[in-house]
Amino acid sequence: MVCTPKRQWLPGSVKVFWTSVLLLAAFMGVSAPGAAQSLYFPPTVESAWDTQSPAALQWCTSEIPALNSYLNQTNSKGFIVLKDGKIVLEQYFDGFTADSVWYWASAGKSLTAFLIGIAKAEGLLSLQDSSSKYLGNGWTSAPANKEGLIKVVHQLSMTSGLNDATGNADCTDDSCLLYLQDAGTRWAYHNAPYTLLDEVIRSATGVSNNMYVQQKLRPSTGFNGLFLPIGYNQVFFSTPRMMARFGLLMLNQGKWNTTTVLNDTAYFRQMVNSSQALNPAYGYLWWLNGKSSYKLPQTQFTFPGPLLPNAPMDTYSAMGRDGQLIMVSPSQNLVVVRVGDNPNTGLVPTFYADTLWQYLQAVICTPISVAEKRLQVQPQVYPNPFSSTLSLTEALPNAVYTLYDLAGRIHVQSMTLPLHTSQIAPGLYFLETKTSGIYHRQKVIKQ
Repeated sequence: MVCTPKRQWLPGSVKVFWTSVLLLAAFMGVSAPGAAQSLYFPPTVESAWDTQSPAALQWCTSEIPALNSYLNQTNSKGFIVLKDGKIVLEQYFDGFTADSVWYWASAGKSLTAFLIGIAKAEGLLSLQDSSSKYLGNGWTSAPANKEGLIKVVHQLSMTSGLNDATGNADCTDDSCLLYLQDAGTRWAYHNAPYTLLDEVIRSATGVSNNMYVQQKLRPSTGFNGLFLPIGYNQVFFSTPRMMARFGLLMLNQGKWNTTTVLNDTAYFRQMVNSSQALNPAYGYLWWLNGKSSYKLPQTQFTFPGPLLPNAPMDTYSAMGRDGQLIMVSPSQNLVVVRVGDNPNTGLVPTFYADTLWQYLQAVICTPISVAEKRLQVQPQVYPNPFSSTLSLTEALPNAVYTLYDLAGRIHVQSMTLPLHTSQIAPGLYFLETKTSGIYHRQKVIKQ
């Protein structure tokens, strides 16, 4: 789901947007914008949420200002970290508050996947059903026999085979949905087939996706929010704490404390594991870390290695345009939420999310972060992608430059630039710059 930033909307759309947000705020009772061990779950009806201090967890509190500074510099509005369900970090910027409402953008895809799972558990649909059962025949411009191959599971896994390069990947009109390859044979980040899952939910359950949220999530979890139509898209809005509630529900595998919300453990496992071999880093509308490779939107290039090298390898994430993030690490009992304006990322902010994890790992005191700090001035790599040489826009005094792969193997190490890389195999690498005990890492691609 792609949400166009507010500053780009036409005046009439802005008026409609703010009217909708005010209605949402009234609906939710909030203000408009201005596991290894037992988990804590906040009350479903009160705003209270237990906290624990970073110091009590023996985190490196001296690293928190650098994290907050990075968040502020990258147009963040809100940031929350839960550990064992309790709030450890919660920071707001630019007049934003805990009660402010914000859009999820494509992070809302992951919520839709959860709703599909509930409908499946209730016997209202099957992932192997042809999508035409719910959308009607002729919902695409594909030949009838090819349209019939598209199943609900293909909409969930981004493998519909429909052409995502028609000029408007959001358009759900049948004239925009053109056959390219058989369903299941090509992975492509295509908004339109996903968006039509809203109609699948409506057809299968007899109620809208908003009503389904109210019926199935709100009573047991206190989770609340609203899907609003923006262009062809259905964009979810809520407070950051509601995002954190959803992340906590995911951390506990679809249960809120002892209450089961998603009663289909097999579906939950499928949702947060590779849904197909074409892009192993993609589940059912969730982005997955720790896989052998990944693809990104608007390209068919396969990047080797994990999606977020600096995050725990078991992390799965709801990611949306402009850096809307819900990231869950079961091994660490962590939920990380970020909302805000564009931090200069693409449709899916993977590099931004990975950089956030660098700062957060320093706060959590992962071993490398205890003795080292980041460079305050961060020279840029060029060229990137590179081929035979690699350099920086600014050489640093007494620096050691190390190029290593995702397994931590060093390929080049030198105190002079440029680095000569003609003998290195194509793939994804990290360039680490160390000087006087401080460091900076940047992701680079060898062609």
